[in-house]
Amino acid sequence: MGARTGGVRAGGVLRDRTAGLYLSAVVVSGFGTSAMWLAAGVWAKSLTGSDSLAALTVFAMWAPTLVGPLLGTVADRVRRRPLLIGCNLGMAALLPLLLAVDSADRVWILFCVLFVYGASGVVQDAAETALVAASVDKRLLGSFNGLRMTANEGMKLLAPLAGAGLYARFGGGPVVLLDAATFVLAAGLFALMRVREEPPAPRSSARLAGTVEGFRRLRAAPAVRPLVLAAGVTMLVAGINGAAVYAVADRIPGHSPAFVGPLYAVQGAGSVVIGLLAGPLLRRLPERVFAAAGIALFALSVAARALPYDTVALASAAGVGLGLPCVLIAALTAVQREIPDRVLGRTAATANTLIYVPNAVALGLGAGLIAFVDLAVLMPAAGAAGLLTALALVRGARPATGNDSTV
Repeated sequence: MGARTGGVRAGGVLRDRTAGLYLSAVVVSGFGTSAMWLAAGVWAKSLTGSDSLAALTVFAMWAPTLVGPLLGTVADRVRRRPLLIGCNLGMAALLPLLLAVDSADRVWILFCVLFVYGASGVVQDAAETALVAASVDKRLLGSFNGLRMTANEGMKLLAPLAGAGLYARFGGGPVVLLDAATFVLAAGLFALMRVREEPPAPRSSARLAGTVEGFRRLRAAPAVRPLVLAAGVTMLVAGINGAAVYAVADRIPGHSPAFVGPLYAVQGAGSVVIGLLAGPLLRRLPERVFAAAGIALFALSVAARALPYDTVALASAAGVGLGLPCVLIAALTAVQREIPDRVLGRTAATANTLIYVPNAVALGLGAGLIAFVDLAVLMPAAGAAGLLTALALVRGARPATGNDSTV
């Protein structure tokens, strides 16, 4: 394995011009998106007084993931770099419409813009995944995806505070303009990338055939399918865990629900750390073993949340942050490496749908379960499901023969 990896190290990602520009775009756009994500909910709540409408702002941004396989085909029909530039500039032009949202009867504008925001995000994720796979050294993909996770999680730690502060002091307008500016900057960074793209795949005579091609590719890829399925089950458990987090904080003596803030901060820090370590670990472990180890750590951390102690709660939050991203990084890297470029956009979008839709379903399911099932039962049960997923994944792993050294 070592001989095949040569001298590739995580630092090689930052020395790669294309990868560096892309990661810079992730940081810039991620900052604006995270700030808007929080401000949108506060905005809806302040105008309408409705907690339900505030919660629906997140759903509006997430909902287009449900049709990810359809939206992902766009990334395979046109050249990806111009598509990314166009999507970012389009969102920069659209966001100022939110400046008209100044009363409850105009909050519908907010939801419309957020829905387009989410749809654009699905298309961009698909295009970015395919563009990176085609332009970044295959040996760097594991490290690259880890650093991407670090960049995303780092922005989630910083940007919401900035967004909330701007909104509290000046209202929604400055948050909108900040997000629009980050889209313009991201478009500029994508424009600076020097990539050689293959011509787009020819259109299928049957529209549906092009959309379902992503499912076919995942089903036919033995190195990818188990990782995507394991990631989907893991995100199902993560949804239950996320729904229970306020109940976890509330039952710890001496703490209020506000203790969720430190828990999320510790979890985010754990995700930043594993993003930095993912590349070196993937050079030493098969993808399935890396993913299974992360799922096992995540599952044990979820189960530990049944214990009503603040130290345990903080440790479990760190374990969730360290463990959960492993299967997501491994699955994305496998998709980029194994799926042909001409269908990679729609296949990546399909994989994202299969992975992240269970999380949303479980958030709703978990909200109901915590009303009827004691956390002392629910959290260990969720953890057990995660451990079974890890066991099933590692049992199917091939012996470490260096197949993952290409990442």
